[in-house]
Amino acid sequence: MFAANQQDKPRLTSLSHGGGCGCKIAPGVLANLLKTAIPFAVPSELLVGTETADDAAVYQINDHQALIATTDFFMPIVDNPRHFGQIAATNAISDIYAMGGTPLMALAIVGMPINVLPHEDIAEILDGGREICAKAGIPVAGGHSIDSVEPIYGLAVIGIIDPKNLKKNATAKAGDVLVLGKPLGVGIYSAALKKEKLDLSGYEQMIANTTKLNTPGKKLAAITGVHAMTDVTGFGLLGHALEICKGSNVQGQINYADLKILPGVKELAQQGFITGASNRNWASYGADIELSTDLTPVDQAILTDPQTSGGLLVACDPAVLGEVLEIFAEEDFGDAAVIGQLSPQAEGRSFLRVI
Repeated sequence: MFAANQQDKPRLTSLSHGGGCGCKIAPGVLANLLKTAIPFAVPSELLVGTETADDAAVYQINDHQALIATTDFFMPIVDNPRHFGQIAATNAISDIYAMGGTPLMALAIVGMPINVLPHEDIAEILDGGREICAKAGIPVAGGHSIDSVEPIYGLAVIGIIDPKNLKKNATAKAGDVLVLGKPLGVGIYSAALKKEKLDLSGYEQMIANTTKLNTPGKKLAAITGVHAMTDVTGFGLLGHALEICKGSNVQGQINYADLKILPGVKELAQQGFITGASNRNWASYGADIELSTDLTPVDQAILTDPQTSGGLLVACDPAVLGEVLEIFAEEDFGDAAVIGQLSPQAEGRSFLRVI
């Protein structure tokens, strides 16, 4: 099985209680925490705030420009420090693409156990982040660092968009089809890696998937028939699809057989390599999910698996589906596929059915 050559150095993943987007606070717990938020007057220029748990905040500055602001950071999902930096940076920048925007610059968020982790490893983490920012065409223009018990790295990212092209997670329409840009299973890979049970092929698949920038988002934003977008991260496919349904007042159906799943993930899940976040996710939103009786606990684990730097989830008119898939193909997202559809809300309730 694959294990990074750490010699006498501590494994990055051994220094944290969780990793990647699996570190997220469970959606149900987060909702309760935010219930007591102090209300404030929302300026009309704030086009996207906290109302629908969207991927980023958006503030309009004139008729043709709006700023997109987001932040994302987490603890190590892998032991290789450069890969950790690359994954965290890719994940943070994804929020800009998920809104349909173009990233402009980033600020680094750094918390490291400075007397435990070798300084050269910390430098590697930062270099990995800068490499991905360079691929996205943006600078790391600053940041902030602290000495922390667990290693933490991520970015605050600023982007820009023409407001008419803005894609929210709450503007889908009944009749839309759902397209997912990347295969599932990163969380299960990470659970196996932490136990040193992920082989080299699986690790390579994991790195390729988590360091692939969601660049199709910029082009998809210009298509009028693309109604909503989000990226699938810590709440798993079901959690983020349910956010689209609830925000858009529709109900959805996911066709399990149409999902693309990373190689070996089902077998690893059958062996018990499932993250704690997957179970927390189901506990938070399972009441709004109808699973076919044909689906197994392993299938449920894949559907709720926290994705780090996961794929774009797009709700679009069937009339523009060909154009959407063509853009994914042009940007080298060969696993992009139609995974379901949306329909009118039934009985005043938004829910998600998986068949």
